[in-house]
Amino acid sequence: MKAGAMGDLFAEDAAPKTLIVTRREAITDTGLAHFRSAYPGEAISKRDLFYYIYGLLHSEDYRTRFADNLAKELPRIPRVRSAADFWAFSNAGRALAGYHVNYEQVDPYPVVFTRGDTSLVPPPDPESFYRVEQMRFAGKRPNLDKTSVIYNANITIADIPLDAHDYVVNGKSALEWVMERQCVKVDKASGIINDANRYAIETVGDPAYPLLLFQRMITVSLETMKIVRALPTLDILPINPGEGTA
Repeated sequence: MKAGAMGDLFAEDAAPKTLIVTRREAITDTGLAHFRSAYPGEAISKRDLFYYIYGLLHSEDYRTRFADNLAKELPRIPRVRSAADFWAFSNAGRALAGYHVNYEQVDPYPVVFTRGDTSLVPPPDPESFYRVEQMRFAGKRPNLDKTSVIYNANITIADIPLDAHDYVVNGKSALEWVMERQCVKVDKASGIINDANRYAIETVGDPAYPLLLFQRMITVSLETMKIVRALPTLDILPINPGEGTA
């Protein structure tokens, strides 16, 4: 191959390429029509239906009633009987999504610092002061005190509402997921160190990020359960022959 050809080849590879992104909605026109037919006169969009599904999937009534099915197959989405209930689930789903997507922007829950209160005097060395290795609940098994968390040797927080632990994701409270992930952990196979402190300092620019994230997740958990417990009782439309759930 001639040098010119080689150069042309590499020049072509180096040329910028335009990435074309096509957004496709997961909710089909048929699915939307299926729900619109149940509520004549209601201006229901695909976004409204998306949030309806998100709200319904958080319903404790739905999860209990269809627990056996949900353990074996993909969830099926029924139509509730009244338009009022449809909008109740849709509006709840919209509110839930707001908290779950924007969890880093919510106000941190005002916990009590039994050790490490910096409200009056900031720490002289924030990186060292806020460094977290592994958060843990106060007390010892089987009598853990889930109202209090030992963040590190400098910081202990208390007055965590027990209701905050009721928001469970994949079998574990959202708070425990944060405690488990915001840590320093070495992968045994590769030796790679996953250090939440490096992310907090280098990416977020705040060494207190893991602590604030935990406080924010308390807020998210409480608000989530408040919305979930206000959802209407699940009253489902009967399925007509030839129809199914979405």
